[in-house]
Amino acid sequence: MADLVLGANVFGWTADRETSFAVLDAFVDAGGTMIDTADSYTWRAPGNSGGESETILGEWMRARGNRDSLSIATKVGSLPGREGLGAENVTAAARESLRRLGTDRIDLYYAHRDDPGTAQEETLDAFDALVREGAVREIGASNFSPERLRSALEISARDGLTAFTAVQPHYNLMERDAVEAALVPLAESEQLAMYPYFGLAKGFLTGKYRPDSPLPGGPRAEGAAAYLDSRGRAVLAGLDEIAAGHGVPVPAVALAWLASRPAVTAPIASARTPEQLAQLLPMRTLELTDDELRLLSYLSAR
Repeated sequence: MADLVLGANVFGWTADRETSFAVLDAFVDAGGTMIDTADSYTWRAPGNSGGESETILGEWMRARGNRDSLSIATKVGSLPGREGLGAENVTAAARESLRRLGTDRIDLYYAHRDDPGTAQEETLDAFDALVREGAVREIGASNFSPERLRSALEISARDGLTAFTAVQPHYNLMERDAVEAALVPLAESEQLAMYPYFGLAKGFLTGKYRPDSPLPGGPRAEGAAAYLDSRGRAVLAGLDEIAAGHGVPVPAVALAWLASRPAVTAPIASARTPEQLAQLLPMRTLELTDDELRLLSYLSAR
């Protein structure tokens, strides 16, 4: 059975508190355990300032009493006012995330994006201190180039510091080249867990974006529509065919392909409603044939 990580980037934005609770309940009822959020979710929404997703997640865990059965990932470095990976910022942001989440530890704490202006030694020292005190269990790197990730791993080994154990890249059927060329080999050689985000290409791989059809509303519509070229249309046609053959929703097929890729531990996908989540969950038991996997890889290749 393949794993699926629930992305919490919609909580407090396009999913209100009540709906977020319903999505989280459905995810756990289906056997899901890992949830991915960030301190910067969802500051872009009108009236928000950041931390809304963590707050909702914390309230839900408290209401359900289920913290110990979950793996919670969050991030530091992108929240306005808490940008960057300086030691003081990392430590303060971790304390704030712990408070919003209502927990005493973060299972996986990511650097949300690289910070070239801060020495990697300083960042890794701060992460290491959080791990040593028990506030963080493991650390990860999101949106890092392979070169900077390798550098960080070398520094951790040299200085005896806690090392990154996970990476979170932008990776899906429509965005492959950069990740597969260098990051996948590095993740494999260093035995890093890989949790790709935007596994459904900003919603494009759900199948709701079609040629000659009105674009649906929502904050990601423009980005998803950019994939509607000849390659995108071919991928959608392939997904449609395979989904029909298995009797499953299109997004489940796209996520199952991603879950099958080298180095991928589990894809991340978000859902605004329990109904949307139901479109994703069949990927956990879906077994694509070798021919189907090869077809999707061929259609999505540039």
